[in-house]
Amino acid sequence: MTADPPMATDPTMARIGQGVELHHQQGQPEAARDLFARIWDDIGGEQGDPLHVCVLAHSMADVQDDVRQELMWDLRALAAADRVTDEQVAQAGVALPVAGLYPSLHLNLGECYRRLGELDRARGHLRQARARIDMLGDDGYGRLVRGGLDRLAGLLGEPA
Repeated sequence: MTADPPMATDPTMARIGQGVELHHQQGQPEAARDLFARIWDDIGGEQGDPLHVCVLAHSMADVQDDVRQELMWDLRALAAADRVTDEQVAQAGVALPVAGLYPSLHLNLGECYRRLGELDRARGHLRQARARIDMLGDDGYGRLVRGGLDRLAGLLGEPA
């Protein structure tokens, strides 16, 4: 499950948004994966702007067929998020502070670890996501992430 923050006016973020739309609204994960791969090359991979790397890797994780590949991309996204500043987020026109990126990142990591049978790691990411959930508003994105966390908690036998 993915919960990507609302896309912004930054041209690279807009291209990533096009890929997210290909996947989620048009049901074309292969086309999204191809677009994401081109963007990845264009931004210089992990050496690129940390916000672009974070959002692109988070989105690329969603279009992987293999959970280990998905995990690799989600771990890249998390590492990049640690280098993003609130100023970069604001300049890109994203309507969240950096801290608002973490609940979704940890949700996806928790889900990957659950699917791999690494339940302690999954629970750890669930806890980390919940610790920052107050950074999200009561909008569609916030509700999507909260619902995903409740679902993951249920699958892990944790209280919702």
